Amino acid sequence: MGVLSAIARTLRPAPAVAALTAGALALSACGGSSLDQSGGGESGGPVKIGLLIPLSGVYAPLGQDMRDGFKLYLDQHGGKLGGSEAEVVEADEGEGPQTGVPAAQKLVSQDRTTAVVGVVNSATALGLRDFFTESKQPLLVANAGADAITAGRKSDYVWRTSFANGKVGAALGPAVAKEAKGGVYLIAADYAAGREMVAGFRKAFEAAGGKVAGEKYTPFGKTQDYQPYLSAIRSSGAKAVYAFYAGAEAVSFVKQYKQFGLSDEIDLYGTGFLTEGDVLKAQGQAAVGTKTSLHYSAELDTPRNKEFVAAYQKAFNEPPTVYSVQAYDAAAALDKALAKTKGAGGQKLAEALGEVGPIDSPRGSWTFDTAHDAQQKYYLREVRSSGGTMVNAVVSELS
Repeated sequence: MGVLSAIARTLRPAPAVAALTAGALALSACGGSSLDQSGGGESGGPVKIGLLIPLSGVYAPLGQDMRDGFKLYLDQHGGKLGGSEAEVVEADEGEGPQTGVPAAQKLVSQDRTTAVVGVVNSATALGLRDFFTESKQPLLVANAGADAITAGRKSDYVWRTSFANGKVGAALGPAVAKEAKGGVYLIAADYAAGREMVAGFRKAFEAAGGKVAGEKYTPFGKTQDYQPYLSAIRSSGAKAVYAFYAGAEAVSFVKQYKQFGLSDEIDLYGTGFLTEGDVLKAQGQAAVGTKTSLHYSAELDTPRNKEFVAAYQKAFNEPPTVYSVQAYDAAAALDKALAKTKGAGGQKLAEALGEVGPIDSPRGSWTFDTAHDAQQKYYLREVRSSGGTMVNAVVSELS
């Protein structure tokens, strides 16, 4: 999927799905828009938004966080987007394009939504590109990270409020080149996201003067014993490691890195998905000292983020994750764009998304760039123990 295809198993119980297919978050009973997106909100009626997230399967925890982030924004804004009552129609993306593509098509063709938000899996997002372009309906990708979504396969109707894989890795490159006193070993799961995360890091790292001590890709979804790879790292003479893993693989890699004794010898760096959300809970003390790059941490010490974290924890009894914020910000972008179009969708809404300007986000102010990607700050985070709870403390800004 972009980044979290790496979740090989659910790390916390999947949320219940009952009665959520046509309005679990519904704040109005009717409305919608046609395929040419004239938009229900334009005539004073509600605006209907599709929320395409995993409600079942191994990615359900991400779907839960995205749902909660989107819901919180609506709750904080009187249930309205762009001044119109918002009706949210949920659809289950499942685990890939075989379920996600038809679910999205139903949101547009049958449920007659004005825009669709969500998508965890990059293959789903890329598989939907032509459909949304031909339907002239905006798709706001709130997670999937494949570089091509906002590069080689950019569309006037596809926008992203999350990240591009290569950019997350690239943000960390110069910092590691500066901090590491010697060669750095690169290791990642062998699939598209892993290779994009490494490629982005390596380019920026080497441009900053860094030297690579070795590079290895482990079989994706099949590797349980990392000892042979950890032995290779130790014998390489590397002074630091850059890793991309997520989900269950991240838990296994970080725990075994600690058990093998490498955490006391060789600094561990990675993209933020290595220690994000439920992954960090499962890693526990083994993750302490791991440094990562990401565009959000619940530990950001800003008034905006403190307000957001307090509201999120009060509403859901959990700290927010990067997935929560990406969906929250998708709602914010839609809110501003729909206000410009008075609820109309289609080409007008797509054009308005390019004019929303800065988004006042818990992650820090960001805006869409010319490729429809999020132009944003990245942070250097370090796992620390705070009162017995592991947190991603923010060390500094990376970009």
